Amino acid sequence: MDDFWTNALWSLTPTVLVGSIFWFVLRSIFRADRREREAYAREEQRQRAQRMTADLTQPPKKDVS
Repeated sequence: MDDFWTNALWSLTPTVLVGSIFWFVLRSIFRADRREREAYAREEQRQRAQRMTADLTQPPKKDVS
């Protein structure tokens, strides 16, 4: 009976290790994607604010018709 549990443990170990590595890699990818999206949103918001202030500081354009 002792041999059965040893074999069961050795047969499950690779599956658990590969599953853990797979989980860690996917978690890292999703976290990196989330951070990149947050950084992109911050940069886009900064550029929009910069454009708005530039539009407000310029005098209105005159029509030459």
